[in-house]
Amino acid sequence: MSLTHNPAGDQFAVVSQSGPTISFFDARTHEKKAVVEVPTEPHELLFDPQTRLVYCSHAYRGGFYDANEGRHTIITVLDADTHELVDTIDTSPEHGPHGLALDPVRRLLYCSVESGPAGQGGVIVLDADTREILRKISVEAPGPHWYLIDPDGTRGYSTNKEADFVSVLDLEKSALVHKIPMPGSEGLALSPDGATLAVSAPKANLGRLKADPGVRLIDTAQGRIVRTLVTDDAVAPVTWASDNVLVVGQVTTPPLDNRDERGIIDPFKIKDAPGGSLLIYVGDSAATLAQVASVDIGVFPLTMMTSPGGRYVYVSAIASSVLSVVDIADPSAPAVVDEIYIDRKLEPGAHGLAYLPASS
Repeated sequence: MSLTHNPAGDQFAVVSQSGPTISFFDARTHEKKAVVEVPTEPHELLFDPQTRLVYCSHAYRGGFYDANEGRHTIITVLDADTHELVDTIDTSPEHGPHGLALDPVRRLLYCSVESGPAGQGGVIVLDADTREILRKISVEAPGPHWYLIDPDGTRGYSTNKEADFVSVLDLEKSALVHKIPMPGSEGLALSPDGATLAVSAPKANLGRLKADPGVRLIDTAQGRIVRTLVTDDAVAPVTWASDNVLVVGQVTTPPLDNRDERGIIDPFKIKDAPGGSLLIYVGDSAATLAQVASVDIGVFPLTMMTSPGGRYVYVSAIASSVLSVVDIADPSAPAVVDEIYIDRKLEPGAHGLAYLPASS
């Protein structure tokens, strides 16, 4: 894959969780093009290139996963070119929508939802053209969060913050078919060839991790962990820049005096917290991946993506509300080429991301 500069006319979009807004930027110049106000607690973004719509999940009415003011039941829809809010999808009785994935061939939109009045946590399936909810697939876990599908659109993978497994779904049968043991999990990413699933684990409970932190590498054909890339601290976002370059966002645990009365470190209210780091791994297979570099980024990296050409990594750090743009043309010498502050009203800031290629 050639590592090129972003084409003219491309954009990227960034959520401000407490804005609550979605900001659009020119992908080449990083000039801010628009800021759109949306309902409370926007989380993740997804771009549909066929309709040129941007979907945004709204997980909570206030707060965050471990301490919220009630779960939301909406997905908002924006026009990528006019930057206008064009629709709101009601997911009720399913609530806590979060992870988004698109099957462009079958025209299906997937969204993870937390457990609640409608039953166990799972994934709802929508018609991507009519935006009608078609069905729900249970993942048999209370807190499914990040979700993706394989290149064929036949398998789905859900990381579950609380449950001790990753859920594997047969999308043709709309059924849970396998559970991969995991000590709670955060972000996930599938290699471009679909052979290796990378999962950040355990749940990033800062200062009280339930297992050694690291990225679990899963052979998708075998459905099992074949290797763990051990890290010094909790990890959350993870992405593949190419078949042989894996990028991981590591969170640095702040001083323990940031604990609240429950003994929990609120990632959005930590004071004097150290920044996170981006870890770069290179290798031809899960067995040969090795860390070649790291670079400092903002406080509590939470969401990450790469540009279509594979040259740039975008990582949003929610506690400092900074989006770092990292050039990995040379993976062994990554360079932060820009840091963009994402406006916020309260504490939590930059979160979901989407890259929006220009219309052909």
